[in-house]
Amino acid sequence: MIKFKKTRLQPQVSAGSMADIAFLLLIFFLVATKFIEDRGLLTQLPPDVPPTDIQIKERNLFKIRINSKNQFLVENEIKQNLDDLSAEIKEFVLNPNNDPQLAETPQKAIISIKAQRGAKYSHFIEVLDHSKEAYYQIYGSRVGLSSAEYRRLNRENPIENAKYLEGKEGLPMKISIAEPDKVSQP
Repeated sequence: MIKFKKTRLQPQVSAGSMADIAFLLLIFFLVATKFIEDRGLLTQLPPDVPPTDIQIKERNLFKIRINSKNQFLVENEIKQNLDDLSAEIKEFVLNPNNDPQLAETPQKAIISIKAQRGAKYSHFIEVLDHSKEAYYQIYGSRVGLSSAEYRRLNRENPIENAKYLEGKEGLPMKISIAEPDKVSQP
């Protein structure tokens, strides 16, 4: 008589289709996920032209500095906050009383922003926002709008685009962003 050995079968889970399911889930989540698009700063860079010696009168330059300790120096005066910076810039650019300390004409006015290395980006952005806001207030007032209404003008609508161009006509937004200074370590 032949004896057969009884072998017990061990229960197993088939993992062959597990890889297929994982792959399908991966594809599903890649397709269904909405990726956040980081837009960054909307700043238009000037065209690349060879450097030339342009003489700028000191009176046409409004200087804003941010040091590595995040302190603001606006026109050689230390500022704790920037609440009135937009108003100061508007006053400088427009020079309504022909003050010899302010810009000769709005077209010659330049806002110069310079930060030392180590200054917070948020402070730099705050200064840049105040500078642009001053110009948008000027542009809006030229066409009878607030700065927010002016910025919301639809450039694809011919009537609103004409208003937008009328506000900016002859008055470019001249904001100079200087390369940061190096911080000397003691």
